[in-house]
Amino acid sequence: MLELIATVIITASSALLFGYWFRYTCLLILNAKTSRDFATEVAAANRLNFQAVQSELRTTEADLDQLQQSLHRDYALLTYLIGHTGEAHGDMVLEDRLLQFNYRLMAAWYSVSRHFSTSLARKALEEMSQVVAHFANAMGERAALSAA
Repeated sequence: MLELIATVIITASSALLFGYWFRYTCLLILNAKTSRDFATEVAAANRLNFQAVQSELRTTEADLDQLQQSLHRDYALLTYLIGHTGEAHGDMVLEDRLLQFNYRLMAAWYSVSRHFSTSLARKALEEMSQVVAHFANAMGERAALSAA
């Protein structure tokens, strides 16, 4: 019985530590700044709406479901472009995979939290828009490297 309790405690604490590591790593990736921001250029070239979503989230009358749909469209387009262009055709680095999972996790959290807390839903959409902005910047960096 004592071994079972110890196993449950170790497993639970390991899962919590892994969750903390995952969230901290994703936030570090999202807060890292590059020497040049390509996100605006990529957004204009591909008619992406994540910048408009970020500014809409600051207003109180924002339609959160419509903003989520807009982010999903941008996310799908950028992940497709990153996965099918450039020298690393189909190869995404580990941080891109982590952010993809984080985006899906935040989308699920948005779906749950929008029913009971508008502020939590806004925070989830804000982080989703940061992931999309990160991918737009990564797409711009890859395009600039291939052009050079």
